[in-house]
Amino acid sequence: MAAILTEELIYEILSAVEEVPAGKVASYGQIARLIGRDKNARLVGKVLSMSEYYGSYPCHRIVNHAGRLAPHFPGQRGLLLQEDVIFKDSSHVDMKRCQWEC
Repeated sequence: MAAILTEELIYEILSAVEEVPAGKVASYGQIARLIGRDKNARLVGKVLSMSEYYGSYPCHRIVNHAGRLAPHFPGQRGLLLQEDVIFKDSSHVDMKRCQWEC
């Protein structure tokens, strides 16, 4: 079943993102699972890429499953560092220490 991007789905994704606490990160797949759409991690990424049109959300706390930062979000690392998120290297969050356990 293909995911149809509706306003309701967008706000469902953004509401899940809003639950990630400061100092923690979640993966795109983790957010997809939280809203009951296990196979829609890419859809989560698409919604986050246009989140500024829907308000202010902590999208910087979402990374890929390996902890890699979003390639087109230059300020992401700085925002995470302000929240004391621990990095393995310059572009990967330490998921073992910083992943949100929801």
